Amino acid sequence: MSTTRPYPPGDRDPEPSGASGASEGGAPDDGASTGAAAVPPEGPQARRLRLDGESGVVPLARDFARQALYAWGWLPAASADQRAAAEDVLLVVSELVTNACLHAEGPEELLLALDNKVIRIEVSDRGTGQPAPRTPHRAGRPGGHGMFIVQRLCLDWGVVRTPGVAGKRVWAELGAPA
Repeated sequence: MSTTRPYPPGDRDPEPSGASGASEGGAPDDGASTGAAAVPPEGPQARRLRLDGESGVVPLARDFARQALYAWGWLPAASADQRAAAEDVLLVVSELVTNACLHAEGPEELLLALDNKVIRIEVSDRGTGQPAPRTPHRAGRPGGHGMFIVQRLCLDWGVVRTPGVAGKRVWAELGAPA
């Protein structure tokens, strides 16, 4: 899987700036630590959650993602496939936020962006490391499964770095339920 494609959700053409359109445009950041803002329904919908300085960020991020899934109609799930898709989103949110906690000085922000085909999850942090699935993957051993899980569940994932700015955004995209 690619780990460099910075496309916005559902878009398969590269952005001229090389940055993700989903996180640069769209939802305004109101500065509140748990504030979420939605984009008008004509375009992709997006919600942001400030995590910098918060405690209990993994459950906070999961609850925030669950609320977005309810608002976007992914929950309550009408079928087993829809329920599985929502659970996959919550698991990927948990894995990306946990990785930022363990390997990247903590997460700064969570962005969820939805278009009619794809949900994009982005977690920004100040870390310099490059996330990657552990190789070889050892299923029977504890720990080290986060990016392997992300890789298996997602359509694609990657890392976006902005020149001159510390840190990165780790993103993952999942398909909308049928």
